[in-house]
Amino acid sequence: MNLHLSIGPVVSLIAGILILIMPRLLNFIVAIYLIIMGLLGLFGTGSLKL
Repeated sequence: MNLHLSIGPVVSLIAGILILIMPRLLNFIVAIYLIIMGLLGLFGTGSLKL
C-alpha cells in the first residue's frame, strides 16, 4: 500500500495541534507556515518528494 502526502495539509495539521497545545505559538507558527508555503510556491516542489 502506498501513502502519498502533500506537505501543505501535513504542516497545517501539525500547526493546528501545536496551536491547541500552546496558543502563544500562533504568531510563530503562522509566520513559519507562510514562509514555507511562499518558498515552495516560488521554487516549486518538483525536487521535493514526500
